[in-house]
Amino acid sequence: MSAVRRLARFIDPYIVLLLGTVGIAALLPASGPAADAADGAATGFIGLLFFLYGARLSTQEAVDGLRHWRLHLTIIGCTFLLFPLFGLAARGLVPWLLPHDLYEGLLFLCLVPSTVQSSIAFTSIARGNVAAAIAAGSFSSIIGVLVTPLLAATLIGASGGFSADALLGIALQLLLPFVLGQLLRRWIGGFVRRHRAVLSLVDRGSILVVVYAAFSEGMNAGVWHEVSWPRLLALLGVEAVLLTCMLTLTRWGSRRLGFGRGDRIAIVFAGSKKSLAAGLPMASVIFGAHAALAVLPLMVFHQMQLIVCAVLARRWSRDPEAREAAARETADDAASG
Repeated sequence: MSAVRRLARFIDPYIVLLLGTVGIAALLPASGPAADAADGAATGFIGLLFFLYGARLSTQEAVDGLRHWRLHLTIIGCTFLLFPLFGLAARGLVPWLLPHDLYEGLLFLCLVPSTVQSSIAFTSIARGNVAAAIAAGSFSSIIGVLVTPLLAATLIGASGGFSADALLGIALQLLLPFVLGQLLRRWIGGFVRRHRAVLSLVDRGSILVVVYAAFSEGMNAGVWHEVSWPRLLALLGVEAVLLTCMLTLTRWGSRRLGFGRGDRIAIVFAGSKKSLAAGLPMASVIFGAHAALAVLPLMVFHQMQLIVCAVLARRWSRDPEAREAAARETADDAASG
């Protein structure tokens, strides 16, 4: 039994769940009505996540998050400036390491918006500034509806444009549940704050459902059969370097810019990640029939960033500053309850 406990100290159970979810999707991908059900469950979990955060966060915290313009500009700069620069620099890897089609997919991944749901979930786990992460992730998604197709048209030569339907979808899926949570906070806010374990389960569960739905879609599209194993391993190596560079730059840069611990965590998680949920529908419009291969780099990066950021979030949640933040939250809850 002691050996099992020692092994558990080095293996994060949540990482095992993530890898297990990927394995299940690879062996038993959802298709037909099951795929529709998986997509609906993913949408429902994300809506529930934002509703609970709306109920938990005070209105003042939410307003402070919206007003934190330095943090928003930092994350937007990472998402739509630093990432594309790395993508352009990777052009030197063609064709000796990456074929042109895979490179276009890599460049496309550098152009899509930041994640919203998983960035917020990991920021919450690490006890960072959740309100700022919500606002920054939402801004990135809204801006990306216009900026990503324009950047793709300029850098890749693909066509695409602003989609009012995509903007409406973001508002309905992300902002509406959060606003409803804020409106109902007076009655349910105390209950939500006292039962953080429920919110934690939604954090982790929503990520697992989204991973299964997205990976199933890629399996059904056959993207894994269009690339040889040597090329796929090369892509993994390139994307590992890309993620390492962005995690390092966001952590170092946020310190240099004088952000506090909570803000630094939000910047690292929102500024170093890319949204598969936003990238998949955009790719279908921008690349048309070639979308399956174009989104392969984004799918690989998505799994990699979730695993790495899950490890970081769990580690940062145990540092002394996190314990102090937890103690302050408990004291605030007691004072307000």
